[in-house]
Amino acid sequence: MTRYLLHRLPSALLVLFGASLLIFLLLRLVPGDPATILAGNDATPQTIEVIRHQLGLDRSIPVQYLQWLGDVFTLDLGRSYIIGGEITDLVGRGLTNTLVLTVTALLLSVLVSLVVSVASVLWPSRWLNTVVAAANTIAVALPTFVVGPLLVLVFAVAIPVLPAGGVPPDGFIARPDIAVQYLLLPAICLALPVSAALTRFLTEALRTELAKQYVLTARSLGIGYREIVTRGALRNALPTMLTVLGIQTGQLLGGAVLVEAAFVWPGIGQLIEQGISRRDYPLVQVLLLLSVAVFVVIQLITDVAHAWLDPRIRIGGRS
Repeated sequence: MTRYLLHRLPSALLVLFGASLLIFLLLRLVPGDPATILAGNDATPQTIEVIRHQLGLDRSIPVQYLQWLGDVFTLDLGRSYIIGGEITDLVGRGLTNTLVLTVTALLLSVLVSLVVSVASVLWPSRWLNTVVAAANTIAVALPTFVVGPLLVLVFAVAIPVLPAGGVPPDGFIARPDIAVQYLLLPAICLALPVSAALTRFLTEALRTELAKQYVLTARSLGIGYREIVTRGALRNALPTMLTVLGIQTGQLLGGAVLVEAAFVWPGIGQLIEQGISRRDYPLVQVLLLLSVAVFVVIQLITDVAHAWLDPRIRIGGRS
């Protein structure tokens, strides 16, 4: 497994390097002078030159890129001149809130998909398949910016049992019971389309496995159907689910932007929206690179988990 991981690392690092170069160059091609925008309309030329020097914009493009890359490696990301505060602190707080939300939504998605998929093959009835198919279609068809307000209207306005938005005032650890109340609505909103996609793929993968020859052999040996599904077919279907899970996790992070806006959740998505709308280029530059890094890490973890479940991938990766 270690050799397989080392085999995949160079390509991941190459993607990160290419992404950092592309992000750096694209932001330099955006119309307008960042120093002038940061300084404001009434700024004097001297003030603009000071800001330009602080941002390093008076240096050549290669020197600017190498300086920025060195700052990223040392976590010296500078300040946000528009939103205010150190970029490291802003990103740290936003990333913590986003990770709590996305991990909760991911756990809900996996749990729901496992329960529904296994139940669909253990008790294959027409009404259950119809209900599952209808629920999956609705969950995928309704966008998060529609589901979010609907959840707030039902569970925070019509039946006021949960908070309409925000984060726990005492943090996520001090009062877990309060934290769960704040997490529930945004996590469900974020998890619905992902759980629907995972359920669909896992159910089909289980049905494919149950149609194979080894299942017939196991049944002829007197092994129970439930044991075949939970110990045999499910394990063989998990690599397919993991591949889909890696893709859906990326969509979770993308959907977090809308969910955080709907539930006033101060995470990375809300920070990206603020940085882009206010043209806070130093902050946007870091956030875009962080987004790519998260996608690369998720894909790497998915590939390693897939290889752990399927030895054929490890063998192919070493050959």
